[in-house]
Amino acid sequence: MFLTNTANYLTERILLAESITDNLAELQQLEKVAEPGFLKSYLDDLVPHLVNFAFRAVLAVLIYFIGRKIIGWLRRLLRRALERSGVDEGVKQFLDSCAKITLYLILAMAVINELGMETTSIVAVLGSAGLALGLALQGSLSNFAGGVLILLFKPFKVGDYIMEDTHGNEGTVAEIMIFYTKLSTPDNRTVVIPNGTLANASLTNVTQQDRRRVDVYVGVSYDTDIRRAKKLLTEILLSEPSRMEEEDWQVFVDELGDSSVRLGCRLWVAAADYWQAKWRLNERIKEVFDENQIEIPYNHLTVELKQ
Repeated sequence: MFLTNTANYLTERILLAESITDNLAELQQLEKVAEPGFLKSYLDDLVPHLVNFAFRAVLAVLIYFIGRKIIGWLRRLLRRALERSGVDEGVKQFLDSCAKITLYLILAMAVINELGMETTSIVAVLGSAGLALGLALQGSLSNFAGGVLILLFKPFKVGDYIMEDTHGNEGTVAEIMIFYTKLSTPDNRTVVIPNGTLANASLTNVTQQDRRRVDVYVGVSYDTDIRRAKKLLTEILLSEPSRMEEEDWQVFVDELGDSSVRLGCRLWVAAADYWQAKWRLNERIKEVFDENQIEIPYNHLTVELKQ
């Protein structure tokens, strides 16, 4: 019993001595921190790192602004080279977009590297996340592939008037970019369509050909002298200033309807004159038929009121 009590007493004293030793070490550390020269030495060690980082930051900003100037110069050089080679305007716009994105990515990597970050680790992370990025950006990749197909097979070019059948969009092609194509509508709206949609859907290119056929139809009463009506239509066609004289024209009976005889006429005009010629013919047909008392039937609505 005596030996047990003695052992416990010695154990308690040993633990107390260790605690006192730890407290003395902490006090010595606090005294060291409290010394007047400690803060000064700490700041002396910190200042070179801050100066080095500030220098890197200033250099990174300079690299960014100088890089922007170089990118602008390279893009102008590329555009001049493409203009001298005589490539299509859409090809120039597409390659310019590709060059812009690639050069700015290189510039971003240079700025990050100058700030002290390891670009190799960033590239490794991007490489490991490539599959996820590919799945997330599959729509954009499809649009990029669509832009390449448009430039290769050229269903349209900048300046053409197209009608996209899927969503009913139409307008003049203003710009073919890396992912999208911009259309300018006749009422001065801008429509942006993904290249993937244009490459995988049917569309109508109205202005790819240099000439278009104008078809105009008008109904006349069954009491009308058909030969006389066709003669008047012939005179109207031959007097149309936009008509291409070397091309054939036609005046014909298109259909015997329920309440009218449908006459038709066709002529060829330059693509740029299509709408003006069509509107002018419709107006002239109405005026001439009114002058010659030729009836153009239309639906009548009779309303009877019961008392």
